Amino acid sequence: MPAKTKETPTVPRPTGELRRVFRRAVAVSAVVLLAATGCTAAPAPAPGTTAPATAQAPAPTEVFNFGTGSDPLGFDPALVSDTESYRVTRQVLEGLLSVDPVTGAPAPSLATAWKELDGGLGYSFKLRPDVRFHDGTAFDAQAVCTNFSRWYTMGPATRGDGSVAMFKQVFRAFSDDAANSIYQGCAVDGALEVTLTLKMPLTGFLQALTLPAFAISSPAALKAGTANVLDQEFSGNKVSRYGLHPVGTGPFTFTSASSGATTMRAYPGYWGTKGQIATLNFKTFEQPETRLAALEDGTLDGFDPVTPGNFDKLIKGGRQVLQRDPFSVMYLGLNQKVPVLADLKVREAIAAAVDKSAIASNYFIAGTATTAQFIPPKLSGFNNAVQGINYDPAKAKKLLEESSYKGEELKFYYPTNASRTYLPSPEKVYAQIAAGLTAVGFNIKPVPVPWSDGYVNAIKTGGDHALSLLGWNGSYADPDNFVGPIFGTPGAELGMDDPQLVSKITRARSMPNGPDRVAAYDSISKQLAATVPAVPIAFPISAIALSDRVSSFPLSPVLNEVFNHVVLAPKAG
Repeated sequence: MPAKTKETPTVPRPTGELRRVFRRAVAVSAVVLLAATGCTAAPAPAPGTTAPATAQAPAPTEVFNFGTGSDPLGFDPALVSDTESYRVTRQVLEGLLSVDPVTGAPAPSLATAWKELDGGLGYSFKLRPDVRFHDGTAFDAQAVCTNFSRWYTMGPATRGDGSVAMFKQVFRAFSDDAANSIYQGCAVDGALEVTLTLKMPLTGFLQALTLPAFAISSPAALKAGTANVLDQEFSGNKVSRYGLHPVGTGPFTFTSASSGATTMRAYPGYWGTKGQIATLNFKTFEQPETRLAALEDGTLDGFDPVTPGNFDKLIKGGRQVLQRDPFSVMYLGLNQKVPVLADLKVREAIAAAVDKSAIASNYFIAGTATTAQFIPPKLSGFNNAVQGINYDPAKAKKLLEESSYKGEELKFYYPTNASRTYLPSPEKVYAQIAAGLTAVGFNIKPVPVPWSDGYVNAIKTGGDHALSLLGWNGSYADPDNFVGPIFGTPGAELGMDDPQLVSKITRARSMPNGPDRVAAYDSISKQLAATVPAVPIAFPISAIALSDRVSSFPLSPVLNEVFNHVVLAPKAG
């Protein structure tokens, strides 16, 4: 990794526990490498860094097939937020900063150095020279500002209410609500120098820039693909022509996508490590059994996620299974726009009817912990004093009798034909929760929605859902990355209107790291437990399976897994 210049500030570091999580992920990959090769090998460079100089690294030649549990929802990272879309865009596009795989801290990518200005109201960046987008146009400061300007000025016809746009979750508002936006502007200081300014300090700003949503697209491709005009469709979602064919600076160029398959090819002009893979295919196998069978018959070289049902089969079969440390939360959403769910006693009754321990032990990988809060214990702000509402059917019945609930039908939305890293078996989790709710007196109507038919849109953009299953996978080491996206702005998913909570989250995210900030997030966790806008259920452990062909995989708790860093075992003979 290039050394940071003197201009680079000391950025907020992850907690010691989280640093251990990232180091453990690196150690797992190293163990796999040594076990497969029987000798010591130099670790692969971190994603987003320059490869060590070599005489002449051979050009990539290998085809690699990786199985996923559901289709992506689109390929414009500014307008998606799901794991499978980001899995693709991480290969094709890069941001100013990446994630250090050992510490989880921001690391150089398209920016090589940075400096904090004016007490956190601005950041200047030096950009990597001699980088070109896949369409041949040059990466420079103007390209950075073009992307930030697009995100900031994106209109409602493109972004909707902004609930799935990471720009709103980080910066709070767009240009048509400038008074409430934290974003100030982007200035070109030179061909390879740029300054981003904010209206108020944002403690996790540098960490937020590691999000795949802030990857830099080719301005020429954005224009040619009319990126703000959603006149196409993919996986049940409205997308632009650009959203069907992204163009970035990453190690792979986007080739094609259809239902069930996405193909990318190694970019010959990539500035960093090119790796061994020439053609990368992501193939969708919705059912766990079909993913396992495809690995066993050689159709796949690996897949994600591993479910409890096939975990033991993989281990007994001698397959490689790599577990990520938990850095996600799975929860039951409660929509307070449904009148009866505005009653706190009803929400408390729902929480008391959910057997979290049974869900965690039956439908998640062993070791998955139940939770009463949304901030993982590895981050500051996790509050040991928050106990939440324990599973207690008798208490749930009593709360329901005392509430305004009179047997109204509650529509319970859940995804089908999909496995997520935070929700590997959604149909089974739904059945467990619905049975518990029915047993204490709720009138539940199941509403299964195929993931690829717009499940996320169905619960994020309004509708009649009362209950819904979803989760959030953390992307950077800051508590705001968990409570901010879910509760930091009003949205249709939870239908809540709590200005005090929004104000507390907005204040906490701008506070400097230290005891006061920890106390602020402690308070937020207490308020969420007391008001029950959603029921946090578990911090899932996720895992991937790999064939013997793979010697090392860039495992990451924040899913920053870029496939040019996959190391393949030497071919026999």
